[in-house]
Amino acid sequence: MIWLGALSLVIWLGLAATGFWLFSERDERVTSAPPQVWPDVVAVVPARNEADVIARSLGSLAAQDYPGSFRVVLVDDNSEDATGQIAQELASERITVQSGAPLASGWTGKLWAVHQGVAVGGSPRYLWLTDADIDHASDTLRRLVTIAEGKQRVLVSFMAQLHCALWHEKALIPAFVHYFAMLYPFNWINRPGPIAGAAGGCVLVEREALARAGGIAAIRGALIDDCALGALMKRQGPIWLGLTHRSRSIRPYRSAGEVGAMIARSAYAQLRYLPLLLVATVIGLLLMFAAPLWLAIAGEGAVRLLGLASLGLMMVIFQPMLRFYRLSPLWSLAQPLIGLFYTGCVVASAWQHWQGKGGMWKGRAQAAQSAGMTA
Repeated sequence: MIWLGALSLVIWLGLAATGFWLFSERDERVTSAPPQVWPDVVAVVPARNEADVIARSLGSLAAQDYPGSFRVVLVDDNSEDATGQIAQELASERITVQSGAPLASGWTGKLWAVHQGVAVGGSPRYLWLTDADIDHASDTLRRLVTIAEGKQRVLVSFMAQLHCALWHEKALIPAFVHYFAMLYPFNWINRPGPIAGAAGGCVLVEREALARAGGIAAIRGALIDDCALGALMKRQGPIWLGLTHRSRSIRPYRSAGEVGAMIARSAYAQLRYLPLLLVATVIGLLLMFAAPLWLAIAGEGAVRLLGLASLGLMMVIFQPMLRFYRLSPLWSLAQPLIGLFYTGCVVASAWQHWQGKGGMWKGRAQAAQSAGMTA
């Protein structure tokens, strides 16, 4: 069993060496002078069945303290609740509400709504793509534009602080961001190279660069739309992704099952719907999370020490994310079990896809039409 312990430890040492876990990429740490002339910005908000959060989200956009021209276009994506009615009541000179057309073939729902919003938005310098469940501090847009203008970045994205108040959220949500960064290291995204990504809740894109890249239509079938957009835009110029406390998700996850559904929605898409890659991923996750725990409990001598070393490293590199969410460092003790929960979500994602229910979101199974499309 010593080879198993050694392999697990090598994996964790390799992950630690990437530096992804330091999360030094924070919006407040970027030093850029405000632009002399504030460019025009249009926010595009796709909204489907968001009646419980839309008033607060739209209100935070309307309250942006932005010196330049700023408008908001909300696209009501065929909602089955009162989303459209509430949004219309909030409409103003700054906020336009557009009723979305029926979902077009080959598009995922969110991207179809965003595409329509971009068309209505006109010709601003920047488009601010933001979700309908995000509450933004009043200076969020100022900060996004300042970072974008400082080094002529064609995309700036803030990883919104997710809702993290209930016990299952405390266990699973920081880990979600942590594991996302394993796949898309922020420090690698923000420098030249092939690694690209974004966080879909809050993305500022240069409109002309997006148009040169083919517009939203270029990624119309992407289930993991934010990272597809990041990859698309990085081919046009430098991009930036970082953590923020300015943008916060106001949608609670009422159970661990809801968190699992959120993960399962796109996990198999991340694996490009390849069964062999699924098997390899599950084996890798078991080596990372199950093996150290088992070896630490059942092993002896050097084998146990290797298991304990992997567990210790696993818990140490989780600490910066726990600090960001202002949680006790003791939550790291649950990392092996959390990792196994996420492993189960990956398997569930594949199973849902095979059952024709992949990418289920807001009553739509989107993975079937997305599987054959490239970003």
